[in-house]
Amino acid sequence: MIAEKNLSSLHVGVNGPLYDIKKIKNGILHFGVGNFFRAHEAFYVDEILKDDPEWGIVGVGLTGSERSRKKAETFTAQDCLYSLTSTAPSGEHSTRIIGCLRDYLLAPADPEAVLKHLADPAIRIVSMTITEGGYNMDEKTGEFDLEDESVKADLQNPEKPSTVFGYVVEGLRRRREAGLPAFTVMSCDNLRHNGNVARKAFLGYARARDADLARWIEENATFPNSMVDRITPTVTPDIHDRLNKESGLDDDLPVMAEDFHQWVMEDRFADGRPPLEKAGVQFVEDVTPYEQVKIRMLNASHIMLCFPGILVGYEYVAEAVKDSDLRGNVEKFLNEDVIPTLKAPEGLSLEDYRDSVLHRFSNAAMGDQTLRIAGDGSSKIQVFWTDTVRKALEGKRDIARIAFGMAAYLEMLRGVNEKGDHYTPNEPTFRDPQWKLAKSDDFTTALGLPAFDAWRDLDTTALDQKVVEIRKIIREKGVKAALPAR
Repeated sequence: MIAEKNLSSLHVGVNGPLYDIKKIKNGILHFGVGNFFRAHEAFYVDEILKDDPEWGIVGVGLTGSERSRKKAETFTAQDCLYSLTSTAPSGEHSTRIIGCLRDYLLAPADPEAVLKHLADPAIRIVSMTITEGGYNMDEKTGEFDLEDESVKADLQNPEKPSTVFGYVVEGLRRRREAGLPAFTVMSCDNLRHNGNVARKAFLGYARARDADLARWIEENATFPNSMVDRITPTVTPDIHDRLNKESGLDDDLPVMAEDFHQWVMEDRFADGRPPLEKAGVQFVEDVTPYEQVKIRMLNASHIMLCFPGILVGYEYVAEAVKDSDLRGNVEKFLNEDVIPTLKAPEGLSLEDYRDSVLHRFSNAAMGDQTLRIAGDGSSKIQVFWTDTVRKALEGKRDIARIAFGMAAYLEMLRGVNEKGDHYTPNEPTFRDPQWKLAKSDDFTTALGLPAFDAWRDLDTTALDQKVVEIRKIIREKGVKAALPAR
């Protein structure tokens, strides 16, 4: 295993930390230590520790599953070190050891240890990657869902929480009682206005617990919006073995990512921040134009490619984007449906960004699975497609590619591709009623799924009819026959 004691004997080509790990102090606590966090936020923080060692990270896992326990044990055994391999579409790659994670806690095993860190004045930022659907927002009302069973349990016993909302708010309560400043709550999840969403979620929980505490949090904590971007695939056993073979490491927690990375953030921090601009973070007054470009171009085209790609039988994104028919559909979606209705930030060419997106998708070394990209499609559609769909409906623009994407999503939910191979769609927010709609052979019924709620106030008659028409073609003749004319 990787350990501090063997950092001095790394193989040629593997870079170790450029700072003394023993001198790093904790300044950030992070919930959700998944691959994206390890390749993105941790990567950026690792870059600046040589200049400012006050920003080491305490990682926290929230679930007590066997997999979570094993992960915690492995982090501890490896001194919280792991390798990050960055790979370009050309295949050129580099590997480095990330050392900014200085502790890892499994919250169910020791809740009080997590709360003590949250109340520690050294912790000035609490960040999180808890997935797009992890903020417990009611999809119909847009408000924090107080009927969630875990949330109700935390509200009944708030000093012994189990949810991220309970931990953060109890940590802030302890800081207020101790006369300490509030920390920054920094969402790094891939959703529009992620800071605003986090603010609404945590304040929603806090108001239900204690109105005075909620007012203090509202006045003292900050929730900066940010736009994050880096493709970070699942590390399968085969990828795990390949990474270790190439690096010469014995790493039980290797992570890989594309060589591209971007982080644009509003400079609103409650109690100081690391000098992340030295690592390439772009601090701006308003992140909206940047996240709009990323969400409506990269994220939207990612699922526009993968929903039909799964149906055709492609396991990997790089395979799907090499299919000239599927790639052509995505290109036309960007050229005809997105770019004409999207305003770019000053100095950014949307055409260049389009080309970069498609180039990044071609990175076969990522082994990025189409099913991973399609996972939680209901939430992703609402975030990534809504503005484009609404502008098309309101402007009476061509709806052919949007209808195709919706139809491909609905057919993908059936769990069988054109070859007759079965797979398991991942929709974590679905319950029995949603799956009943998704599995119905009535093509109209599935249009009632929450994925399409964000434009129900508009006249969707023509769009709905087109979706049904395309689903029938996909079912009878296949995906390629249902593609809109190029």
